[in-house]
Amino acid sequence: MDHDFDRDISAIEAIPAVPTILEVICRTTGMGFAAVARVTEDRWIACAVRDEIAFGLKPGSELVVETTICHEIRALPEAVVIDHVAEDPAYRDHPTPRQYGFQSYISMPIILPDGRFFGTLCAVDPRPARLRTPEVIGMFRLFAELIAFHLDAHRRVAESEAALAGERETAELREQFIAVLGHDLRNPLAAIASGTRLLLSRAPDEFSVQIIGMMQASVTRMTGLIENVLDFARGRLGGGIALTRRTDEPVAPLLLQVLAEMRTAQPERVIEARIDLPERLHGDSRRIAQLFSNLLGNALTHGAEDTPVRAEARMAGGMLELSVANGGTPIPAEKQARLFQPFFRGSAAEGGLGLGLYIAAEIARAHDGTIEVRSTPEETVFTFRMPA
Repeated sequence: MDHDFDRDISAIEAIPAVPTILEVICRTTGMGFAAVARVTEDRWIACAVRDEIAFGLKPGSELVVETTICHEIRALPEAVVIDHVAEDPAYRDHPTPRQYGFQSYISMPIILPDGRFFGTLCAVDPRPARLRTPEVIGMFRLFAELIAFHLDAHRRVAESEAALAGERETAELREQFIAVLGHDLRNPLAAIASGTRLLLSRAPDEFSVQIIGMMQASVTRMTGLIENVLDFARGRLGGGIALTRRTDEPVAPLLLQVLAEMRTAQPERVIEARIDLPERLHGDSRRIAQLFSNLLGNALTHGAEDTPVRAEARMAGGMLELSVANGGTPIPAEKQARLFQPFFRGSAAEGGLGLGLYIAAEIARAHDGTIEVRSTPEETVFTFRMPA
């Protein structure tokens, strides 16, 4: 099995309590060397060390695992406690104490919460020490459990960060894909739109006019969907909706164009509108028209079909105020708070991507404006306001 020992050393070094634990062990037992060791089937690596007797190890130092008692502890796994090697019948002839020159020894296994063996918390000294007491053994067991807890927490955080990085990378790739797809779809749609205009210019029969009108309505809707998807992708990748603020492009004609397109696309619906705006406003007129189109499309989609949709754009107190109202079932209060979130739809049966209101809200935010919704049994009204 492969092990990342540098990662294990870093994980132990990241636990602030470890140096204090080793100091307490040395002061409490009187022993001169204490360490946290990573022990596997074929390696013994020091991860943290307190050395007051020139034992000669430091973090990253390695012992031949077969020459250590920790190797035996890994197989058990149980603590080994030796007060005085020379008087201990089990260890007085053991080769490890002779090789490393110690008389007192204690080592507690560090067992992770999932049952895996990590290594040992150990201490040695060339002099005998009184270690086989409930207090000393209990202290070592508590410290080993504390280290295991921190190691598990470190692992969980690392896994969460890796998963989050993976999700971010996936999300970025997905948004790049959406942006590329949107660009590639716009060209064939533009060709279809040009074709329908050309067909209408040749005075076709009434049936053909109907079919071409349906095609134009579909093109308009698909174009709107693609624009919303592109804006969503650009906003997520680039930090928000980009504006081109200018005063030489009046807003009112663009809003009237949106109204004409909507009425053509849905001739069976009644749209009442009052557009009363000055010729010059400091803003992105095309983005404001897009916002208006999204609000109007939302009202036509969700409003009662037997009730007119009312649209109004005017100046009020130095603010541009644009509102769209429709009749129908009121929006529940718990859903109103989520209306402007991306991909939110009231139910699975609703059409669209759930981006229209989100894009509208982003355009409003980019203009230092706001969008509010008020929904009662009588009507639902979306109102956009921005400094003019």
